[in-house]
Amino acid sequence: MTGLLGQIGFVAGRSVRRTLRQPGILVPSLIFPLFLLAVNTPGLQQITRLPGFPTDNYIDFAVIGCVIQGALFATTTAGSELALDIESGFLSRLSLTPLRPAAILLGQLAGAVTVGMLSTVLFVTIGIVFGVQFDAGPGGVLVLLALALLVCTAFGAIGSLMALRTGSGEAVQAAFPLLFVLFFLSSINLPRPLIEADWFRTVATWNPISYMVEGLRSLIVTGWDGAALAKGFGVCVAVIALAFWAATASMRTRMARA
Repeated sequence: MTGLLGQIGFVAGRSVRRTLRQPGILVPSLIFPLFLLAVNTPGLQQITRLPGFPTDNYIDFAVIGCVIQGALFATTTAGSELALDIESGFLSRLSLTPLRPAAILLGQLAGAVTVGMLSTVLFVTIGIVFGVQFDAGPGGVLVLLALALLVCTAFGAIGSLMALRTGSGEAVQAAFPLLFVLFFLSSINLPRPLIEADWFRTVATWNPISYMVEGLRSLIVTGWDGAALAKGFGVCVAVIALAFWAATASMRTRMARA
């Protein structure tokens, strides 16, 4: 366990086992997005008649909302689990071991990312059963899963950062509604060019979640859209890099204090 990869694997195994043993984490991340999909799809089907709407089947447009919601739950999962380790003193005990801060941080994300990817596979499978077709073909499914992995990692890194900054699971839980607001202030329910309210369109344009959504959605409704995919992957990488940089610095500070 002397190498970085070995240390990451050790912490990741614990993170995945602990997460999968908690139905209270798994069930909401799977059920709640599907509930919104079932409610919104029939009610918003008429939107597809708007000139310029990219598809005539709203579920093609809406299924990516489930993927993003599943990734948002990764924020709470990663943050809450790490905050629990901080509150219980487990992180302090880890500071006495040879584990590197980066290995602890990366390994702790494994449980949240696992939940996010399980939900993504479920949502995509259900979408295909109910008529979702990938304009990008079978290869588009693989690219979607790769981008969804980065999205889950990005949100999980944000959750870890919040946990390290606050040291409180309650604080992480309290931040979830704010992230959920950002979710709805994106292009999740309507393409940005069709948003009539100027302030809403401006917020959606500056909202990084819009580019994650549009990158994932392009594989279903437009095929291989290089610009949308480049922005989606680029935003995810940027968020991951910034969140990890800040979280790693906070991790070193906490372990040094311990």
